Formats: sequence, C-alpha cells, structure tokens
Amino acid sequence: MIERTLFREEHRIFRETVRRFVEKEIVPHHAQWEKDGIVPRELWLKAGAQGMLCCTVPEEYGGLGLDYLFDVIVFEELWRVGASGPGFLIHTDLVATYILTFGTEEQKRKWLPKMVAGEAIGSLGMTEPHAGSDLKAIRTRATRDGDDFVINGQKVFISNGQLCDILVLATKTDKDAGAKGITLFLVEGDREGFRRGRNLEKLGMHAQDTSELFFENVRIPATNMLGQEGRGFALMMTKLSQERLAQAVRSATVAEVIIEWTVAYTQQREAFGQRIFDFQNTQFKLAELKTQATAARVFTDKCIELFMAGKLDPVDAAMAKMITTELHCKAADECLQLFGGWGYMWEYPIARAYADARITKIAGGSIEVMKMIIAREMAANSQASR
Repeated sequence: MIERTLFREEHRIFRETVRRFVEKEIVPHHAQWEKDGIVPRELWLKAGAQGMLCCTVPEEYGGLGLDYLFDVIVFEELWRVGASGPGFLIHTDLVATYILTFGTEEQKRKWLPKMVAGEAIGSLGMTEPHAGSDLKAIRTRATRDGDDFVINGQKVFISNGQLCDILVLATKTDKDAGAKGITLFLVEGDREGFRRGRNLEKLGMHAQDTSELFFENVRIPATNMLGQEGRGFALMMTKLSQERLAQAVRSATVAEVIIEWTVAYTQQREAFGQRIFDFQNTQFKLAELKTQATAARVFTDKCIELFMAGKLDPVDAAMAKMITTELHCKAADECLQLFGGWGYMWEYPIARAYADARITKIAGGSIEVMKMIIAREMAANSQASR
C-alpha cells in the first residue's frame, strides 16, 4: 500500500500522545455524551492542556506555533474512533484561523490564548434558515449606532452553539450591496440580547452541540469588527478551501477506518458455513472500496501539501471534498450492509458512522455547489484555450 509521506518523527510522537488522550479521555465517555447531546467543558480544558487545540497559533499568542499537520493529526485521531462530539475542528481550523488572519492585535491577544487553553470555545455563525451554501443571502443585520453596532437576526445549525464563548458572526451591514454588504464581527457569548435556542436533534453527530442562535438588539463596539466593513464575504471566501480540505481529511480518514472495521468483522462472522469475508461479493466490495479509499487518501494528502505551501486551489479543494465525502457515504452504506442486522445497532461503531456520514455532503458547501465550482472552472479553461 502507498505509504503516507507527509509526517515526520515529531508528528509521529505527537500522534501517539493524541491517541492516548483520545482513548483515555474521550472513547469511554462518548456514548454518554451522545445521550447528553453535548461534551463537557472539562474536555476542552484537558485538550488545551495537552496542546491539542489551535496547534498553529504562534507562541506570542499562547500557542505552540506548529505546522498544520499537527492540527490534522488531532482531527484524524478523533475521527478514527468516531468521536464526532468534540467540536475542535470549528474551534481550531476556522474560528482561531479567522482571528489570527484578520483580527486586530488586541483581538488576537484577547482571544487566542484562551482558545489555545480551551478556556474560550469558538463557533462560526454563518448559516441561517434561508441561507446555507448561499452566504450572500444572509439576513442577520448589523446597524451602526455611533461607536457601536446593533445586531438582529438568527443563525441555525451552529456547531459549538451551546458552549461557545466567542462567535465569528456574518452579518449584513448594507442590505442592498449584496456580497459587498457583508461584515464579520466577534460576538461574545455573554452579550445582552444574545440567546441560544434549542440544542438541535440531528440524524448523527449526537454528542456535538448544534444550535439555533438568536440576536435581539445585541450591542457590540465597532472594535469587535473582524476585518473591514463590507469585506466579510471576501474574507470568508479565502477560508473556504481550508474548510473543504478539513472535510476531505475527515472523510478520507473515516472511509479507511470503516473499511478496516468491516474486514475484521467479516473475517470473524460466518454464514452458510463460511466466513462472510470469503464470499466473492464481500471481497469485490471491499477491494473496490479499498482502491477508492487509497486514491482519495493520496489526493487528500497532496491537497494538504499544497495548502501548507499556500498553493491549494479552491477548485482542487472542491474536488477533494466531493470525491472523499461521496466515498465516505458510500463506504458507510456498503460496509453496514456487510454487518447485516448488527450493523443497524447503535452499539456498533458502523451504525454511528453511518448516521454521522451524511452531513459531510452538506457541510462546508453542498456537493452540488462543489460540482458547480468544478464545472465553471472547466468551462473557463475551455474558453481560454480557444
């Protein structure tokens, strides 16, 4: 099999540390967190103490100043055991990145050390009831009032919504300017008028708090603006490749793990006098999935390499997300079938993986949007070559 070449010795040592933490602090408790619909704040503090949050944040802001692969390792080790509850990805890969890239010096020094330590939990407020992948259609308004802005509106499907202490919020500051009327703000979780709605009941990812958020005359100082007024959409576009890459890393990892579970199970389970694995249908299915998973892994690792070099194209990121998330869902479905009735039981990891898988074709931009991005690039290249 093709060996991964991204990681060095320091990455291997870090992975062992993360894996021990996950096995001790997360795996034994995750089933209960699924029933609770949330993970405890104590986990965030423990993860912060282990250096597992916001690994790339520079030392001057309380971080370790490591490369992106350390974040990748944390995400992979969580997904390897089906730990979909801890919302570390949103916190680390998006919120902290937004603040580090676009924040003022004061904003960085105020929030990043707390996020690294797990003392402040970050969330990203973009999706609304009427605006999912179409971010230009958001309706949450931020109206200037002297040195303040007053926010009114609603967000939905917000990961870390019940726990968040700091929210990167997308608003409309000019309702008639389209994409150029969108502005980002940092909104603290204890602001008057900020209300958390219900913790949403989802098909999967039961341990992750996903919420409705409401803003009723939430007053914040203009200094809470992230970046420049009217530049919010442009800023969000610069981070979409990273968000889609993270989805690809997740799906490539989970697809591999699901296949491993299924190979082990079908070698132990018998039917009609022989192992399930020995049926030609089983071997063909698993051989196809293994081949596709290997190709997806190689492509994803190449995209990680490009991202770290500052060269990841948005179209390549869209292709990575599309191919890996489609494989993720396919592997979950076809492998569950090979588990038979036991695969439908929640106590088996394959059942939880099946339920968790479906969101991957929606989150970070739907599969249909990815196809449109890829097709438009194809059309542009075709015209340019004429």
